[in-house]
Amino acid sequence: MGPKTDRRQQHGEESRQRILDAAVEIAAERGYEGTSMSLVRQRSGMPNSSIYWHFRDKDHLFAAVIDRSYHLWRDRLLDLISARDRSVPRLRQFQDIATAVADSLLERPEFLSLGLMLTLERRPVEAKARERFVEIRTEVHDFARDEFADILHGLPEDRRADLALRLAEFTIATADGVFLAYQLNPDAYDLHGAFATLGTAADALLERWLSES
Repeated sequence: MGPKTDRRQQHGEESRQRILDAAVEIAAERGYEGTSMSLVRQRSGMPNSSIYWHFRDKDHLFAAVIDRSYHLWRDRLLDLISARDRSVPRLRQFQDIATAVADSLLERPEFLSLGLMLTLERRPVEAKARERFVEIRTEVHDFARDEFADILHGLPEDRRADLALRLAEFTIATADGVFLAYQLNPDAYDLHGAFATLGTAADALLERWLSES
């Protein structure tokens, strides 16, 4: 593979990123319905031939937008999570994770805002983006479950697995509501405070479950 091929590939990737950047900007302003391939062409400055070479249609374009945003969010979250102190008390660990999630969502909210929107609208003919978001939800669920299982390492294996699963289901569902509340009024809603409360609630709920065993 020579220099000419390398340049062509680099140019193709740069074009793809410009198209994705334009789609993210327009979607933030107008939502899914208000985003058109024509607007993406105008905002990106790329010709239709380039846009449709990279993306079959708007559904596939949004699937790629969600996928890229998710990976950027995940990388940022992993950086924040890896720095947390695992020797501190359980409540502090829950709150540290909650803070990391809030920080990462403030930086990279697109995959969640677009994914939730598509999930609620349930378009029957535009399934690719929603399908990718559902896959992402599974990955996030598994990640949360594993993080909770790590915190509960002192429990018997079967008990730890059950509680970690229940905590993952609770926190992800609650985080959706917190994020939606923030989207409704981002200038006034305290996302960090809400996630800190979620961390405290998860710890209290776990304490209750443990007392029932």
